[in-house]
Amino acid sequence: MTRKSSGETFAQIKAERKNPKGDVWWGGTGDPHLQAAEEELTVEYKSKLFDKLHPWSQKQAEQAGYKTVGIYMGALGFGYNTELLAKKGLPEPKCWKDLIKPEYKGEVQIANPNSSGTAYTTLATMVQLFGEEGGFEFMKGLHKNVNQYTKSGSAPIKAAARGETTIGIVFLHDVVTQAVKGFPIKAVAPCEGTGYEIGSMSIIKGARNMESAKTWVDWALSPDAQKLMPEAKAYQVPSNMSVDPPKEAPKVDQIKLIDYDFAKYGSSAERKRLLAKWDKEVKALPR
Repeated sequence: MTRKSSGETFAQIKAERKNPKGDVWWGGTGDPHLQAAEEELTVEYKSKLFDKLHPWSQKQAEQAGYKTVGIYMGALGFGYNTELLAKKGLPEPKCWKDLIKPEYKGEVQIANPNSSGTAYTTLATMVQLFGEEGGFEFMKGLHKNVNQYTKSGSAPIKAAARGETTIGIVFLHDVVTQAVKGFPIKAVAPCEGTGYEIGSMSIIKGARNMESAKTWVDWALSPDAQKLMPEAKAYQVPSNMSVDPPKEAPKVDQIKLIDYDFAKYGSSAERKRLLAKWDKEVKALPR
């Protein structure tokens, strides 16, 4: 097993399409899984446990022609180091637009959307929340306050836990992981509303161990597997309906979620277009 960010994994599977090194792509944001399905990098497989899954998990599979399936759900947001915030005399951020205020200059970390599914979800969320022009204006404003674009989506909140940055934009379950470990980290579900991910799983086309891959998928969707999440310090909402979310998990029914358009923002053309625009209009700007 190798651990990589969603964007990196997608790039690797694409590069290895004629000679795949892996069998199953397990976890990470659903958008690149949908793109991989569209580009025929993954294969159709409808698990025998399909009927036991939440509708949002089933819909993810249906949109991809059963070439992927949702294994968990997690809301986007940010977390901050309460001790650093107090030490620097900064106000408590409660909304997305708080993060572009001048007082947070150099205090925010987010991943690069080219390598990170988390950051791509953030970019797509802002476009859906504020419109394309408003979304990119937000990203430009945020850019001025970003001290580092990390490769991994969960890295910003780990940095906040270590006291290397004050605020990290991540999925809220990653914030909970650091808080449960005892770090002075607080989670924020932004006031304007937010996007979410359907973490997904796909079998790679040309997998050398196809039967084992199918067995793995069935196991990973089972109650026995999904009940292990808290032991792994994973606090997402599991996709199997018979498994309750970990008690520490963010209460998604209390978070203002947007109607995230997975079909549009999970398409290859839209992803390439948004990333190219971000590279040109946001990343290229001075800070």
